[in-house]
Amino acid sequence: MDIQEILKKLTLEEKAYLCSGADPWHTVSPKSFSIPQVTVSDGPHGLRRETDVPGQSEPATCFPNGSALGASWDTALLSELGAALGEECRSQGVSVLLGPAVNIKRSPLCGRNFEYYSEDPCLAGSLAAAYINGVQKEGVGTSLKHFAANNKETGRLTTDTIVDERTLREIYLSAFEYAVKNARPWTIMCAYNRLNGTYCSENKYLLTDILRSEWGFDGLVMSDWGAVSDRDKGIEAGLDLEMPGGCSIGPQKIIRAVKNGNLSEAALDKCVTRVLKLAEKAAAQKGTADKLDSKVMFEQHHALARKIAEHCMVLLKNEAVLPLKKSGHLAVIGEFAKTQRYQGGGSSHIHPTKLDVPLDEIQKAAPELSVSFSAGYSLSDDQPNTALIAEAAKAAAEADTAVIFAGLPDSYESEGFDRSHMRMPKSHIALIEAVARAQKKTVVVLSNGSPIEMPWADRVPAILESYLCGQATGGAQAAILFGDVNPSGKLAETFPRQLSDNPSYLNFPTSSPDLVQYQEGVFVGYRYYEKKQLAPLFPFGHGLSYTTFSYLAIETDHTEMQEDNTLTVRVTVKNTGSRAGREIVQLYVSDAESSVVRPVKELRDFCSIELKPDEERTVVFTLSKRAFAYYDTAMHGWTVEDGVFNILVGGSSVNTPLCASVTVHPAVPKPLSFTRHTLTAAVWDEPAARVILQKFLAKSGFTGLEAQADWMRDMPLRNLFMFGAKYTQEEFDCFIMELNRAVAP
Repeated sequence: MDIQEILKKLTLEEKAYLCSGADPWHTVSPKSFSIPQVTVSDGPHGLRRETDVPGQSEPATCFPNGSALGASWDTALLSELGAALGEECRSQGVSVLLGPAVNIKRSPLCGRNFEYYSEDPCLAGSLAAAYINGVQKEGVGTSLKHFAANNKETGRLTTDTIVDERTLREIYLSAFEYAVKNARPWTIMCAYNRLNGTYCSENKYLLTDILRSEWGFDGLVMSDWGAVSDRDKGIEAGLDLEMPGGCSIGPQKIIRAVKNGNLSEAALDKCVTRVLKLAEKAAAQKGTADKLDSKVMFEQHHALARKIAEHCMVLLKNEAVLPLKKSGHLAVIGEFAKTQRYQGGGSSHIHPTKLDVPLDEIQKAAPELSVSFSAGYSLSDDQPNTALIAEAAKAAAEADTAVIFAGLPDSYESEGFDRSHMRMPKSHIALIEAVARAQKKTVVVLSNGSPIEMPWADRVPAILESYLCGQATGGAQAAILFGDVNPSGKLAETFPRQLSDNPSYLNFPTSSPDLVQYQEGVFVGYRYYEKKQLAPLFPFGHGLSYTTFSYLAIETDHTEMQEDNTLTVRVTVKNTGSRAGREIVQLYVSDAESSVVRPVKELRDFCSIELKPDEERTVVFTLSKRAFAYYDTAMHGWTVEDGVFNILVGGSSVNTPLCASVTVHPAVPKPLSFTRHTLTAAVWDEPAARVILQKFLAKSGFTGLEAQADWMRDMPLRNLFMFGAKYTQEEFDCFIMELNRAVAP
């Protein structure tokens, strides 16, 4: 396809309509040109290919949701998942899968948190890149979403996200940046919300200046469905494709804007070119669907879904109750054991190819075990049912062990609205408390898409967080409960003890549905809890195993380096338990002393390793400048301050037994600039400038600087006269010039 030749022949009207979808799932294919139509479909944890019947979709494998995948901390697994999704897309003629979603979990209340990976951008970006690479190696494109700072559902179409530049760069854009640079997604989907006053769909700073000019993105930018405000402004900003399309309002706006001179046709041509390039790329990958046997593929993918689910579940607590014995009497309690919750609601809702029911899978895994079942609660009523609870407590008392399946019903969390609290239904809480009184050996298995409050946590000896693990949830739960699989998931988000502990608590929700201020800044998730010294219920990175691991040694190839060099870190880990297991080795970096307020430490890399009993392995990490940098708003770039950084390694954010230090020197010292408003402290702390200050004050008749230095530090230079120094305006201006010459590079 000769794109430039087509571009020359297209009319203004044809160009305008090419930048809008033909319908909810297809791009426009003008009859006068052989331009292939691109088919897109919802994801991200499965393929939601709509049928001709509204609201229904073709059967597809429902893999674990994003919150569960985040807990795997496994990039190889995400790549394998991506490849499977790519295969299913090809089998149904889909060219672009709408995912992954990498928005940061700012608040546990966000209704769409089940789709998102983590509160940390390093983890979210790494997993997203692996997912994208897996899908796209199958010849299917992805759409990295929702760009950017889309961290709430209520009022999402009009909300104005107010966030400072440093926080935006360090927390909310970093995951997108990593995925763009390391996986090159075919497309990016802009978010609904406004960002600092401008809709993301028409935000040139976001879509062009950052995404294309800084990060080098060369793919297509599409809107989220219904996210466009002013289509002509979107074209100017770099929004190539409006979805869902099928309406003439957007194209007509473009046509009028070009004709009246408010929009250049050159800007439109750029967007049209990118639409044509996507169509060309998608067409080049078609023709392979006939190689796939759907029945065989779905069986293979169900097995993969179970394998992934087994890697995602997190053992939060275990006081020698798990794994369960496969003999004796087990009381299975909770309607979720029969009618499990395995996925979230909204555009990502998948029509699964099959379902593993937890109760059935428990009986399959332990055929010699006597199993009783009690519903414990009704799915249609959140209020405690006294009769159901009494029946469950009696069954628990008569058994050797009780396993309760509980969590959040579908109605509690979904795309389109946010939660107002972190509580489970009263019926679930009352059930857990009653059963725990009747049976000391009680295990709680949770199914939920985001953190919940657990006022009962101290009363039960074991808790397994299953998240929403897809259609193979039941089999994975049974395998972990009986020890056929060793749990290895780690939390990708902090579980606070109560909602009010969360850093966004005072600003989520807000008094106005159209405005949200990110006043907590960079202190999101564990960054906040550690800085505040506030212990959560379960910390970021936490997850138990049926074996134990010991962190033996850490070494680096440098103790001092320039910021442009890389640091190699070698960490030795040993399985000190009696069975094989998988450990997530987490590496954090801490700035020992900084001129700006920074988190205590930040995740900079991680690795998943499988170890046999008594086996030890050395893991190698490589850290570059960004691992030590913060975003300097004055410099509009990433800055490393001269000084010592500590490399901390361990099994969770609160368990980092290994530490090594390195001194990092910036390639170019941070330039200093003094004005009349500069605090005296900044001058006093810079040796070359201090000499100039002392001379100036001495010349001006003031000699008591050292004696009064402590309380003078917070005074701006313009107030030096208050201390008895006498000088003219001209002399003061010359003094400022001398200060700047003294510190000039």
